[in-house]
Amino acid sequence: MKLSVIIPAYNEAERLPSTLEEAYDWLSDNLENDFEIIVVDDGSSDTTVDKTNAMITTHPYLKILVQPKNRGKGAAVKRGMLEASGDVRLFMDADHSTHIREAAKVLTAIERGAEVVIASRQHEDSDISVSQSWLREHMGKSFNFIMRSIVGLKMEDTQCGFKAFTAKAAEEIFSRQKLDGFSFDVELLFLASKLGYTVSEIPVEWINEPNSRVRMIADPILMFADVVQIRRLHKDL
Repeated sequence: MKLSVIIPAYNEAERLPSTLEEAYDWLSDNLENDFEIIVVDDGSSDTTVDKTNAMITTHPYLKILVQPKNRGKGAAVKRGMLEASGDVRLFMDADHSTHIREAAKVLTAIERGAEVVIASRQHEDSDISVSQSWLREHMGKSFNFIMRSIVGLKMEDTQCGFKAFTAKAAEEIFSRQKLDGFSFDVELLFLASKLGYTVSEIPVEWINEPNSRVRMIADPILMFADVVQIRRLHKDL
């Protein structure tokens, strides 16, 4: 079972190399040659592309896709998922707040019949060693409440950046994705539900990264506006 790991990156020259080294080492030890890591650069203005390209020469299962301009995390993940070749396709954050070793739980869940697997920080068995600030924590809970009210999903945590899909589910879901910003996670899960895919929530070890790319005021407003649109965008399902 080949695993594709997609990592969206925007100005991640400082954090990405160590994440790639750790992820590559774990995958090599546990999956031998049956994996690929795809970095999708989202129009970075720093040396993210140069540093990734420098690693490719010594890491043969690593490659990079470069977006011509900054379009958003959702657009970067979509491209990586649709250009991946794995039987299972997982996306994770460049800050490695959810460690790649959690992929073992993902693969187990898929072997047991799940078609979409999402990490949940709210799962009773999750280990949150470094928590978010009080404000971020409560903003996340407020967003989840609004999302449940508008979209109807029952998941406790839609925004953890560690999600996996079988190849079939990835192709069907991501080909329909229309949102480019941070609300794309909700759209993906809405589509998975509408298309009848089996979704499994797994516990994870998670460490808060204080240098988050999410802007405290602007992004929640944009996310709310996007969530309101999801049902309309997919009214044909």
